[in-house]
Amino acid sequence: MSRNFYILAGALAFFALLSGAMTLVPSSFQPGLPANGSLWRMVALVMLLASLACALIAVFSNLFEQVDRRSEEQRMDARRIRREQRELRRPPE
Repeated sequence: MSRNFYILAGALAFFALLSGAMTLVPSSFQPGLPANGSLWRMVALVMLLASLACALIAVFSNLFEQVDRRSEEQRMDARRIRREQRELRRPPE
């Protein structure tokens, strides 16, 4: 699940860099596109913030998945130890 958020964060960061680069291109090279540099900067900023938010979600998702895996392993180990202790306490037949 976190891999999808990392991919989304990377794509948004790429488009943010692309939008940021559009502020440096003169308006004659952008026929039909908004030539207002502040608009491109705002789009780049919004995409960059969305990218950072997606990356943060991906990190937290990865951390919680790791905690789930470790707690599952600990629970299975505790169950195995209890089973072994129960078998040791059982009187021979």
